[in-house]
Amino acid sequence: MKQTPTDLEQITATTLGHYNSVAEDFREGTRDHDVSQNIDALLRHIQGTAPFTILDFGCGPGRDLQTFTRMGHVAVGLDGSEKFAQMAREDSGCEVLQQDFLKLDLPAARFDGVFANAVLFHVPLQELPRVLQQLHGSLKAGGVLFSSNPRGDNSEGWNGPRYGSYHDLEAWRGLLTAAGFVELEHYFRPAGLPREQQPWLASVWRKA
Repeated sequence: MKQTPTDLEQITATTLGHYNSVAEDFREGTRDHDVSQNIDALLRHIQGTAPFTILDFGCGPGRDLQTFTRMGHVAVGLDGSEKFAQMAREDSGCEVLQQDFLKLDLPAARFDGVFANAVLFHVPLQELPRVLQQLHGSLKAGGVLFSSNPRGDNSEGWNGPRYGSYHDLEAWRGLLTAAGFVELEHYFRPAGLPREQQPWLASVWRKA
């Protein structure tokens, strides 16, 4: 069933309202999450000479902005949550854009890499091709997109106060390929566990 503009507004408002209401607890609860495997997966595929300009798409409170900055890169954050964007600016000192994922206004060909960690699953499926094309357009020639999402059975809907769209590997490949990306690698997280205990699908893509 096609979602109307009113449906999409409600999805955005409810999901962002939840994140705004739990922003401080979310920052404390995710501060020590180890996503070094994901950061390494992005950076090792970027061609050229560092420092790189990285868009942390869905940067939340800014944990990974600080990591990229400590590594010597130029990190730019983007989040839809007003509170997350404010936290990220204060905690990282980086440029942070506050934008609704469904109403993006991204600079063309600015970034060497886009780090979309645990965020693109919030985009409703019918809007995802357009969002992926906008991320594609924000990358320099040969730029790299990293994504990590909870894997699923290609269903979407409400998970409490948050909306999510959950893809399996083949469906995700189809979406990214149609948006103009070439797959570089994929893996499941957390590392070292049986597949049924690895709920996250991580993948890395190059702008074709």
